[in-house]
Amino acid sequence: MRNGQGSSSLSNYQDFEDRHIGPSASDEAQMLGVLGYSDIKKFIADVVPENIHIAKQLKDVLDGPKSEVDVIAELRQIASQNQVFTSLIGSGYYGTITPPVIKRNVLENPAWYTAYTPYQPEISQGRLEALFAFQTVICDMTALALSNASMLDEGTAAAEAMTLARRSSKLADDAVFLIDKGVHAQTKAVVATRAKPLGITVLEVDSLSIPSDTSYFGLLVQYPDTTGAIVDYSKVADAAHDAGALVIAATDLLALTLLKAPGEWGADIAVGSAQRFGVPMGFGGPHAGFLAVRTGLERSLPGRLVGQSVDAHGNPAFRLALQTREQHIRRDKATSNICTAQVLLANMSAFYAMWHGPAGLTRIAERIHNYAAQLACVVDTENKSYFDTLTIKVADASVVHAKAKALRINFGVVDANHVRISFDETITDSIFASITSIFGVKVSPAQGSGIATAIKRTSSFLQHPVFNTYFSETSMLRYLRTLADRDLALDRTMIPLGSCTMKLNATTEMEAVTWPEFASLHPFAPAEQTQGSRLLIDQLSKWLVEITGYDAVSLQPNAGSQGEFAGLLAIRNYHDSRGHASRNICLIPSSAHGTNAASAVMAGMKVVVIECDEAGNVSLDDLKAKIAEHGNTLAALMVTYPSTHGVFESAISEICALVHDAGGQVYVDGANLNALVGTAQPGKFGADVSHLNLHKTFCIPHGGGGPGVGPVIAKAHLAPFLPNHPLDALAGPATGPGPISAAPFGSASILPISWAYIRLMGGEGLTHATEVAILNANYMAYRLKDSYPILYTGNKGLVAHECILDVREITKESGVTVDDIAKRLMDFGFHAPTMSFPVAGTLMIEPTESEDILEMNRFIDAMIAIRYEISEITDGKIAVEDSALRHAPHTIGTIASSNWERSYPRERAAFPATLTGLIPGELIGMKGKYWPTTGRIDGAYGDRNLVCSCPPVEAFA
Repeated sequence: MRNGQGSSSLSNYQDFEDRHIGPSASDEAQMLGVLGYSDIKKFIADVVPENIHIAKQLKDVLDGPKSEVDVIAELRQIASQNQVFTSLIGSGYYGTITPPVIKRNVLENPAWYTAYTPYQPEISQGRLEALFAFQTVICDMTALALSNASMLDEGTAAAEAMTLARRSSKLADDAVFLIDKGVHAQTKAVVATRAKPLGITVLEVDSLSIPSDTSYFGLLVQYPDTTGAIVDYSKVADAAHDAGALVIAATDLLALTLLKAPGEWGADIAVGSAQRFGVPMGFGGPHAGFLAVRTGLERSLPGRLVGQSVDAHGNPAFRLALQTREQHIRRDKATSNICTAQVLLANMSAFYAMWHGPAGLTRIAERIHNYAAQLACVVDTENKSYFDTLTIKVADASVVHAKAKALRINFGVVDANHVRISFDETITDSIFASITSIFGVKVSPAQGSGIATAIKRTSSFLQHPVFNTYFSETSMLRYLRTLADRDLALDRTMIPLGSCTMKLNATTEMEAVTWPEFASLHPFAPAEQTQGSRLLIDQLSKWLVEITGYDAVSLQPNAGSQGEFAGLLAIRNYHDSRGHASRNICLIPSSAHGTNAASAVMAGMKVVVIECDEAGNVSLDDLKAKIAEHGNTLAALMVTYPSTHGVFESAISEICALVHDAGGQVYVDGANLNALVGTAQPGKFGADVSHLNLHKTFCIPHGGGGPGVGPVIAKAHLAPFLPNHPLDALAGPATGPGPISAAPFGSASILPISWAYIRLMGGEGLTHATEVAILNANYMAYRLKDSYPILYTGNKGLVAHECILDVREITKESGVTVDDIAKRLMDFGFHAPTMSFPVAGTLMIEPTESEDILEMNRFIDAMIAIRYEISEITDGKIAVEDSALRHAPHTIGTIASSNWERSYPRERAAFPATLTGLIPGELIGMKGKYWPTTGRIDGAYGDRNLVCSCPPVEAFA
């Protein structure tokens, strides 16, 4: 029951639906009245085309809502079915200790986890500084020139490195990619999955004995390798370079405190995971992967990159660099389809490095190595060199594993006569004594080292003061607070980004993420130890199928971009299985997300663009012409619904039928599913496959630019082609193409968030959330249409869950750009809407269902006030170059400066809207003033003068 309806029962008072949905029942009635309606069902009937409206209501197929207390109790019961052993399995995942100051003040802090990707850098300086530090960690540890701001995981980082090497190579197209036999199994598999549709041949080799006549453009090695061995690859690198190939080192950051850095022995690229820098294993994720390159490869670097530039006052400031590579601009020519990172986890790893500093990290590594060295002296190990991992010969591995499990310890499975042990930060003397008892040995202080002198690290790292200052909890706490205060996140204000669905990430939904029963599981732990997580995954999967009308789902893709790739790969493999390998044309509307085109290319398809008509819909005439032109080569149509123009296209079923009649498949991008849940089902109105964004529609927070979860969900005929995994037979169909992500279930530790959201809302609550999201968008469009034209509308002049404000004519008349409006909104304390997508010179607004009418009105009032400032320019009262719009945002330093020579008063610059309480004139409830810490940033300067890591200490001498 909705609030404001006079219910006094305790159960209704506790309804989560009323906490999640911002507007009260009376607010809804008010907004409906503004739009000329008295009933929300009648309103929705006019927005959503009748031919796609859901036949079976969600309340009939999903359980009813539960209270927050009951949901936590149920999650506790599910979590209890997991068994948390000490997992020494290794293979790229290790126990770690998250410093409590970082866990409480970053991972569990909405100031960090509810922020968006830092496209507006002036209000993102805190997390940009943290990401800059992360890049510095990677560059220092690998001794390479440039690192990106994180990758999705180690496996996808390796796959991206392979395609980077292919783009950079001058060798013939038939040159192959080599993987050393010692690379982690999941990394090999992810690379192979990525290589096949691109026509790249992958060969597994012993990198120490590559035939001299092999034509290869890249070589991937593991350092240390999956067996624990440390190989000196310097001569291998020399030979590869002589052959015209790039060398990619998959490496371990903690090991690199003791080992010679990859860049020092000749690696061109380094990839890996920062997981063991303070991020729990989480049954596989999320974690921050990384990719670093030598000088000369920076322009081919995939993913996001933070660089230093200057602001309008000449002060240094951070921003995303080299943004011309963004998918929305380069589309099918993009370096990658990855449009995000793992920002929250990368920040945690950066803070972990600061917390321990270079000396502390080295001590942790030495302690781990010492345990390995003590055991190596008394067991039959095949490792002549090692850091933390030993492969041990035994008479019967099953007996050893059984003894270990009896002591709640997991070893790595190798074969019948070997086990593998990877020591980590969590090992204690007590656990080590248990390990030695399993082997029936006694240890003494280690004699010597498993690291040869030739491969020991001698160079310094992390010498910048930021890694040598915050060792007390007081100083670290204050540093984290200082950074958080520089940013705008959902804990301060609405973030009305169109196509991004910045809705509430409720505290109850987030609670289970850090429970050890979910957070401390190794992704390759025995299935009987992970029954709780598998039950949750199974339940969530079934709910998503019911919500969307599809038949099967894989939760493995750990970003929307990876879900796109998985869905298109399913289509590609489906056609191949039917003998239709020639079907390789993917039709994509001009309004589509840029990642769509990039994903199609990754799946081995060719992109053909479909034009849109004047109403913003897919042009049926152009679609029919393109279908006729490409005939038997048509593979798929990839379309977003509702469209990125913010409207429901009534012809969607006809569009799907046209493609099916031509033998193609229909991919519906799930980016805008927040307008469909409970109102329409892609799997019922003609789509064959979609990806979903659990970090949008189903409340996983954006984390400042990651993590995310992008499940791929499909009809039954495509189900055999969904992702699987070589290390977990239960993680997908045996007929699948291989893994998309490194872990069998992707970012499994954050799946409880979406599980909790659906459980808390129930079918009726989910449907009502969609209805209010659409209502909020139409209310805002109606209130703003007299100030800014609404570019596209659907039936009866209504929009879907978002609307596009057309600023192009305003720009022609006044010179005021969307950038000016975006920066001026910062002075009002708001994040800007989505700029210039999908149409240049426009602003796209999506309020979601979580914003209440007070916050929406505050934003509307700000936009109207900005429109008044624009009218002063068009009326000739002030030149655009002299206006507050052009000089925004205004920092406190600017306002306090004794040199104020502006054509408008300081008060208007700093306080464009009156700050008042809930009752005008009172203090209680008054919004605080947000001060941007930097002026408008010069992006071009930052690209011309690329600085993406902290300078060495010598630079300050």
